[in-house]
Amino acid sequence: MAIVTDSSLLAAPLHDAAARGFASDNYSGVHPEILTALAHANGGHQVSYGEDDYTARLQEIIQSHFGPQAVAYPVFNGTGANVLSLQSMLPRWGAVICAATAHINVDENGAPERIGGMKLLAVPTDDGKLTPELIDREAWGWGDEHRAQPLAVSITQTTELGTLYSIEEIRAIADHAHGHGMKLHMDGARLANAAAALDVPLREFTTEAGVDIVSLGGTKNGLLFGECVVVLNPEAATGLPYLRKMNMQLASKMRFISAQFVALLEDGLWLRSAAHANAMAARLRAAVAGVDGVRPTQETQANAVFATLPAGAADRIRKKFRFYDWDAARGEVRWMCSFDTSEADVDAFAEAIRAEVGDSTGA
Repeated sequence: MAIVTDSSLLAAPLHDAAARGFASDNYSGVHPEILTALAHANGGHQVSYGEDDYTARLQEIIQSHFGPQAVAYPVFNGTGANVLSLQSMLPRWGAVICAATAHINVDENGAPERIGGMKLLAVPTDDGKLTPELIDREAWGWGDEHRAQPLAVSITQTTELGTLYSIEEIRAIADHAHGHGMKLHMDGARLANAAAALDVPLREFTTEAGVDIVSLGGTKNGLLFGECVVVLNPEAATGLPYLRKMNMQLASKMRFISAQFVALLEDGLWLRSAAHANAMAARLRAAVAGVDGVRPTQETQANAVFATLPAGAADRIRKKFRFYDWDAARGEVRWMCSFDTSEADVDAFAEAIRAEVGDSTGA
């Protein structure tokens, strides 16, 4: 069977490949190095369901980043990674303490509760981050048969509000959770952005800080598809091979998930891409700092910028660049940068914001 290699024979794209948006780092395409890795993994036959050379290599790479005890379970998507992680840590009567803004609480259509069968105990926070004191608002009722038992804490790094946990903050949460007999899960959809911002190895703010299990993101950092459940503490999780299949997250051709993570993690691509996205967010924040009517609402610590705009401004700007409202009632928006966001993209977006909102500096 002939394989088409001449790009002129391929179907024309249906979209404008030069278009850029600031709505989500999921909007970006696939990093060219990842596409190359997929092509290299495509030849011949490999054993299915994870008994392939790429998944074996991935385990070695994961251990180099997280420690010799770490085990990776590639899955299709982030919701699946989060549900599987939490399921593996809890009995049927278990509950998870999380921030009210957590992705598992807001953006997964109840999957942790409906599919995972667990209760979420959500705590309001101003910056998306939990603390031991905030955890204690829901860390009670053990032994009470009328209350779902708080047996795990879930934090997001970086958070849904673009903020960053320090190593010391994570360690304090881990110590506090473990002291109550609870386990600690980290939703790491943007774990690479956190590592780039902290400028430390992955294991330093995960394994060594006391995290038990991580949902390791790939799609937001240049992968076509795929995430990984990474078990850091083997005693904290059970049944993952069975849960992965039961929850429809076991890929038959797993080599194509694993090959992407190998390319991402083996030679620093993950960090280069995340650091670039973070730098573009910092550039955007600086570019709109003098724009009258733009008011940042959170620190810009990774690849997200949150701000409020005057009434009607967001819809006018969106005619040129797509982005999401975060809290429409207060005029708050979110701008995300990706591995392929360029300086020119940022500058053009900032100019569009100035044109529609007004610049107090007169520039």
